Amino acid sequence: MYTYQLKKAKAYTFFVCLLLIISCKKSEQYKEKEISVSQKIQELFITNLQKSITNLDSIVSSKSIIKKKKHYVTARKHFKIIEPILAYIDKNNYKSLNAPNILIVKGEESFDTKLSNPFGFQVIEETLYDTNLDSVALYKTVNITSSRLNLIKKNTKISLKNYHLIWMIRDQITRIATTGITGFDSPVLNQSLLESTYTYQTLLTILKYNTTNFTSKKLLEKAILSIQNAQKALLHDFTSFDRYSFIKNHTHQQLKILLEVQKDWQVVFPFKMALSNNLTSLFSKETLNTSYFTDYNSDTLYIKDKIAFGKQLFNDVSLSKNYNMACVSCHKKELAFTDGKRVFNNQQTRNSPTLTYSAYQRGYFMDARTGSLEGQIIGVVNNHNEFNMSMDSIVLRVLKNKKYKNKIDSLYKNKRIDYNIRHAIASYIRTLNTFNSKFDKNIRNEENTLTLEEKNGFNLFTGKASCSTCHFAPIFNGTVPPDFIDTELEAIGTPEKKDTINPKLSADLGRYEVYKTPARKHFFKTPTVRNIAKTAPYMHNGVYNTLEEVVDFYNKGGGVGLGLNLPNQTLPFDNLNLSKEEISSIVAFLKTLTDNDY
Repeated sequence: MYTYQLKKAKAYTFFVCLLLIISCKKSEQYKEKEISVSQKIQELFITNLQKSITNLDSIVSSKSIIKKKKHYVTARKHFKIIEPILAYIDKNNYKSLNAPNILIVKGEESFDTKLSNPFGFQVIEETLYDTNLDSVALYKTVNITSSRLNLIKKNTKISLKNYHLIWMIRDQITRIATTGITGFDSPVLNQSLLESTYTYQTLLTILKYNTTNFTSKKLLEKAILSIQNAQKALLHDFTSFDRYSFIKNHTHQQLKILLEVQKDWQVVFPFKMALSNNLTSLFSKETLNTSYFTDYNSDTLYIKDKIAFGKQLFNDVSLSKNYNMACVSCHKKELAFTDGKRVFNNQQTRNSPTLTYSAYQRGYFMDARTGSLEGQIIGVVNNHNEFNMSMDSIVLRVLKNKKYKNKIDSLYKNKRIDYNIRHAIASYIRTLNTFNSKFDKNIRNEENTLTLEEKNGFNLFTGKASCSTCHFAPIFNGTVPPDFIDTELEAIGTPEKKDTINPKLSADLGRYEVYKTPARKHFFKTPTVRNIAKTAPYMHNGVYNTLEEVVDFYNKGGGVGLGLNLPNQTLPFDNLNLSKEEISSIVAFLKTLTDNDY
């Protein structure tokens, strides 16, 4: 009996060990497959990085200007090939290497302000193709750029899981649609359509590296065909390219296919990024994770009740010193949460901005002096020309209201009454993003009501007129996709009055007034143009009453085009050479961004 049990136990032990060996081998095979994909991506990355470096160095060594330009174009091509990878694994270096030719200001918030000159491909392009070529400046920029690429080459080790690959592909599809096809980073050559085909080719390569990941070969073929069709569509003249149809018929199709891919791969995401993990359209309420834009995203218990409470506080005049002002006083719903005035009263110097889509920003107030909606509320409360109160006084008034006190006690499980009040109001404001405008519903293929003029207006806005190089889709504000980490500020030279004979620059110094950085004089945050048909008058000082006047201002070249002295103006053009018909088309498009609510 004992011998039989012993044999049985040995057999069982042998069987278990065999299973463990098989399991370990399968695990090792899986790891080998995962590493293999990463190694292939690493090789693709390093190979093209080196080609870019070699051609950059050849710009300096070449004698002929023609050869210098040829080497630049080639260097840029290989940089764009690695764009999907570099932009994902090293966002800061990608941003620096692809930055516009604008002085860089860092450290203002910590009062350790540092200024640095930009470098990278956009700066090289503008310098190299300038009619008065500054060789010293060119070589300096080329050498800095090449050195940075060499540093990246030396220090990059790529190891990516499946969810990283999905995020990388989704980011690049979005980047192509929101900045790639707009000419955002090809300021002189306007090669962005061709360059987008290079970045698409990298996505194709990555998909093919992952052939064994697909349980459905038909899905792989569908994904490949979708990208190839997009590449063909991009082989087009920059000015007349139909960006509306491209996004509707190619970008959105690719996002839907990518959703199928992540299901086929059984991808589980460890957390949420700015872009939704279930994204199928760039223009819907599900496109962005609103919580990604706030540090208060964990406070979601009883959130619907908190939003309703915030709406009550938003409309309550008892929060101001003289019981005569509420948030709604300057932000009326029927005017897309503006007030329709140049300035609210004679104590104010700036126009009341819309609160719609304000959730999707990294800076608040027109000078971006506050980093959150909760922080902005403190600014309004403390302002002597607005609520003229302290938050402690606000707390006392709220607690005196029995209904409010009961809501604070029941909805918030902490004693931070100050924070709770601000959080409730901010939570309400974060709901003012409906994405139900005529434009949204058309580009989502829910209706077919856009006129040819309105479509042409969108294509001009995202193409020839360069509007979307500052007002980025899908929010059409200054928050840069696809990472949505930065909200840009610009100096455009807004005049004091509509006087084009003897114009004067607005006396408001904008961002400069916050930190006294000279390089930031006349800089203001780039606002959304969603619901813009309801938010007149326009600009920080309300100088323009119509959208036609605004587009005409840009068409002339901003403040500099009017003859104003603004050396740090950031518009990427001298003038736009838009015809009256083109201006009308842009205005027609802007009007399609009005949400149904307004």
